[in-house]
Parts: sequence; structure tokens; C-alpha cells
Amino acid sequence: MKSHNVILLATALAFGCEVKTNAVVTSAPSEEKTKEVLDHHWTAFQANDLEATMADYAEESVLITPDKTFKGLTEIRDNFVFAFAIFPKDSTTFQLDKSIINQDVGYIIWQAKSPKINLTFGTDTFIIRDGKIVRQTYAGVAAP
Repeated sequence: MKSHNVILLATALAFGCEVKTNAVVTSAPSEEKTKEVLDHHWTAFQANDLEATMADYAEESVLITPDKTFKGLTEIRDNFVFAFAIFPKDSTTFQLDKSIINQDVGYIIWQAKSPKINLTFGTDTFIIRDGKIVRQTYAGVAAP
């Protein structure tokens, strides 16, 4: 019986037929929504707007950096309080060098210069689901 089901499934897929199973079918993530969240996050980050930045995350969000993994809103908030002290909005220049969106994945390359740090290369990868950043990685290179 199982081999019969496999043959039917393979035949249906080969002819592009829709196959219904008991599994939950989800549509491909919206690149438009991913871009919207990514753009909002970049704008909020540059403005040192903690509340707007945190609105992009969910309680189950995780942010991974070379120094620490931040889990949940409280730890991620602490990370941004620290970051905003390093990149004060009135004396930091930001440059977004590249932004790539693929379904629910956002990827950016950026740089920033502030009185405290010259970040010559920064990169973040974001996984965005249901309008929230659920996973993020960051790495950067600072020059003296």
C-alpha cells in the first residue's frame, strides 16, 4: 500500500498536480513583508529608537553575535542599549552597502563611523516570520 501511495505522489508531482495531505500547507514567505521589516529595522537602528527597534522582534527571537547569543526581548534590548551608546544618532554616519531579500531572509552589509568606533564592515542576516525578526546574526570589523 505504501509503494502505491509513493507512486501516486510521484506521478502527481511530475504532472504539476496539487497534492493534499494532512500536513499544514504554508505559502512562500512574502519578500515584500521581509523588505518592509528590514527597512523599518534599519531606519529605527540609525535613529537609536529603542522602542521601534524592539518592535521588530518577538519574545522567541534570537540574536547571535561573535561575543554572545541574545535570547528573548530582554537580552536583545540590552544589546541595543549597548549598540546605541556606541553609535549615537547625532554623531554617527551609517552607510548601507548592500541589501538582499530572499523570501523570509534579509541580508545586509553596512558600515558606520562614530566617535567611539569606525565599523568598516558590518553584516547581518535576518530570518523574518509573521512580520518579526525571529533569528538574526551579526558580525563586524572595526578599524582603529
